[in-house]
Amino acid sequence: MSDRRLQVFYTVARLLSFTKAAEVLQMTQPAVTFQIRQLEEQFKARLFDRSHNRIDLTDAGKRAFQYANRIFELYEEMENSVRDVTGKVIGTLRIGAGAAAAQYIATPLITRFQKIYPAVHIQLTVRSASRIVHMVENSDVDIGIIEDVVSSKHLKTLPFCEEEWQLVAAPSHPLASETNITADTLRKQTWIMLEEGASNREIVALHLKSLGLDIQSLQATMEISSLEAIKSAVEGSQSIAVLPATAIDKELRLGDLVALKGIQSFKKEIRFLYKEQKYPLVVVERLLALAKDEQDNMNTSKKVVNMNNSTSE
Repeated sequence: MSDRRLQVFYTVARLLSFTKAAEVLQMTQPAVTFQIRQLEEQFKARLFDRSHNRIDLTDAGKRAFQYANRIFELYEEMENSVRDVTGKVIGTLRIGAGAAAAQYIATPLITRFQKIYPAVHIQLTVRSASRIVHMVENSDVDIGIIEDVVSSKHLKTLPFCEEEWQLVAAPSHPLASETNITADTLRKQTWIMLEEGASNREIVALHLKSLGLDIQSLQATMEISSLEAIKSAVEGSQSIAVLPATAIDKELRLGDLVALKGIQSFKKEIRFLYKEQKYPLVVVERLLALAKDEQDNMNTSKKVVNMNNSTSE
């Protein structure tokens, strides 16, 4: 990898924030400041103007940033070229994903990817969809996995699958056996919600809105950040929740949870999001290729199921 001090400088210069750079680089802020000071001593020039409670690049910093950008582009070109010759896929792949996508889609995909390419180091960051888009645009992650449609001339997307969200309850809940549940009935229930700021809370709000419900007006007995914790809370209570189908498949099969009947489910498309580059990273290309294979396999499975259903009819 290129000089660590240059990488730290490049990240701070892009984000114009020592705090955000420390988060992206997984360093402490004092460590980031130390690396910048070392580079300034090497150049014998100030690279950042730290006045007025903000930072800006100095003229020297702007010049250094131009060269750093060219250096990292050239490094990526060299890395890809050498790997084409050796046939080895190594390096680091930085992935950003929402909570549900990270746990139930990204993690299984990463596991399969690492079996094929064990020399690749994976860094998975969980953030909201809007934050992931920003991180991809700023090259803080190499690829994003989000539950939304993105319109950006700088980014490319690869549709992967649809994530279905459902209303669920414990088998002992009074609504568990009902087949005609109205919006008025749902308004009277107690709910377990994803907490404010959770990466998938917006999806829950959209689902409820499609049912004629306002998330802010519902009675929430608990607000939790973890989907797994919400499942456990619903199992042991008389409250209901909105959860992704991939998260509750096991619980539905075992009868620990039930999907409320007669209520339209809500689907969000899972997309891979990445930056179009002149020299794309090999690790990104290989992950997208694996995702495409997984998508083809899922489509084939659906066709087989549909054919079997048609035959049985």
